[in-house]
Amino acid sequence: MSHKRIPKRKAAIAAGSVVALGAAAILLPNANASQDGSSTDAAPKTLKATDASDLAAQLQDLLGQAFAGSYYDSDSQQLVVNVISGDNNNVIVQAKKAGAKVREVANSLASLKAGAKTLAAKATIPGTAWAIDPKTNKLQVTADSTVTGANWDQLTSTVDSLGSNMATVKKSSGTFKTFVSGGDAIFAQAEGGTVRCSLGFNVTASDGSPAFLTAGHCGVAAKQWSDSETGQPIATVDQATFPGDGDFSLVKYDDPATQAPSEVNTGDGQTVQITQAAEATVGEQVFRMGSTTGLHDGQVTGLDATVNFQSETDPNGVDTVTGLIQTNVCAEAGDSGGSLFTQDGGAVGLTSGGSGDCTSGGETFFQPVTTALQATGATLGDAGAGAGDAGAGAGDEGGAVDPSASATDGAGAGDQAGGDAVGGGDEAGTADPSATAGDQSGAGDQSGAGVGDDQSGAGTGDQAGNGADDGSLTETH
Repeated sequence: MSHKRIPKRKAAIAAGSVVALGAAAILLPNANASQDGSSTDAAPKTLKATDASDLAAQLQDLLGQAFAGSYYDSDSQQLVVNVISGDNNNVIVQAKKAGAKVREVANSLASLKAGAKTLAAKATIPGTAWAIDPKTNKLQVTADSTVTGANWDQLTSTVDSLGSNMATVKKSSGTFKTFVSGGDAIFAQAEGGTVRCSLGFNVTASDGSPAFLTAGHCGVAAKQWSDSETGQPIATVDQATFPGDGDFSLVKYDDPATQAPSEVNTGDGQTVQITQAAEATVGEQVFRMGSTTGLHDGQVTGLDATVNFQSETDPNGVDTVTGLIQTNVCAEAGDSGGSLFTQDGGAVGLTSGGSGDCTSGGETFFQPVTTALQATGATLGDAGAGAGDAGAGAGDEGGAVDPSASATDGAGAGDQAGGDAVGGGDEAGTADPSATAGDQSGAGDQSGAGVGDDQSGAGTGDQAGNGADDGSLTETH
């Protein structure tokens, strides 16, 4: 039985179109784990962030209740493990022998989690977020610009009730919102017009069919998705979670022969191969792709974050999402669902929302990929017909990552900067290091980088396409 060949543009949706945006987003060479031959067993080891994450998980089991969190010191390339002050000499010695740098702290992980529960019970206010910060051994509480008056008083009094050494409050100049758009742009028609989000990572569904992960608030906004603003749907939402215990969707390609390579498109036929799902580690460097803002990097600043978005359906309601990764990587409207990954091919997260923009900075929250895979039963890796000659966003000839590229004039080089060749053409070249944010604004209710049949370039805007994002805590549609 013969199969109809899939048009390239349908197979070309990448795991997240990665277009470099300036020198700050340089993909450095992998820092290989090394050990000075003169060091003793008790000296902290020099580790890659992924190895540090594995060691942290092992030490958490070893230390038990004495474990109070950990983070990766990117300057020294060492894992720092917090241990509760007290009679823990034996486990401290073991942790040091394992290669960690150990420091004694006052707050246990259990007490910090109890504090987070108190915040959830007494301070679930739109525009607030909190996460455990192992660097300070405190809860990091953030309030956006909408938290004022009685709400601000309620938040600060709740924080004060936790004790003087349990939490800090930071005011954000922006507003928490979801960022719908980003990665390789995907489009849906919903009430009120076109909804735009980003493809996160291609996966294989539990039934063996090709699929991709994106943000949950995208999956609840519309059922069917296209790779161009005016094109026919090519994928259908299978599962979606938002709000609640996460922000993720599993979307299955309608054609079971669709090629869905496990890679992130970096433009001009260049890709980063995604080889595994990786747990986030506080302090590690991560990269985020958005079709609005291109490639940006930063650090993980908190885990198991709770974010209280203003509800988009109820003016008096709150959309609370738990279990997110907090970072200082910027994002803007149009980046929702896009890829958060490591330089060595680890899939870390899906863009959920945050505050600020890529001019002033801000906080951005991500759905952990590991949790989304576990909940949906999907696995990373090529699905359907395989990578083939029309890989996700890459051309027939892939190239290396060019760290100096900017948010290219179209979402990657190709015959068309959009749906027909999202992120790549038949022959991939090298990225243009002089490229800047696109010359033309993208269209759609949630404007950003246009990746439709007739769109090129990147733009910004609110969810109605009305101009620059105001920096609120929002979902990233």
